[in-house]
Amino acid sequence: MMRAFGVLVLFLMAGPAFADTPEERIAAAGHTLPEPVTPVANYVTWRKSGNLLFLSGHGDCIDPISGKVGDQVDIERAYKAAQHTALCMLATMKSAVGDLDKIWGFARIDGMVNAVPDFGQQPQVVNGFSDLMVVAFGDNGKGARAAVGMGSLPRGIPVEISALAILKD
Repeated sequence: MMRAFGVLVLFLMAGPAFADTPEERIAAAGHTLPEPVTPVANYVTWRKSGNLLFLSGHGDCIDPISGKVGDQVDIERAYKAAQHTALCMLATMKSAVGDLDKIWGFARIDGMVNAVPDFGQQPQVVNGFSDLMVVAFGDNGKGARAAVGMGSLPRGIPVEISALAILKD
């Protein structure tokens, strides 16, 4: 019994919650950051003002797909697209401030889900993003959030998310 307890403690200590930095916690959860995205139109992917980092809408830059959630895209795949979107946004954040450890957390997260009209599980889809941000930043990874359905999104992507991050003092 005591040995099993020791193994459990070692397992928990090796997990994401005990890693030192957001990037280490992400890696411990089995993820790697992609290269930061470049704008596809006339805008910037981030803008810093004081201790706020405004992040443009991001989609899945790792394994991009198109299609409406509730029709061509099931909720599990849409969740994965939102999770990939989080990784893409983290890469942008790192390029903006140099180190994810400079991020305190989020003030606002706006999740848009390209879904069929009767789809009502937008919050579960956007949780793919929020769950990963909680891995990276703990409870500070939660922000005031909207998760809404859209009739369409650019290039037919299933999920787009924009955010407002708070920098550490």
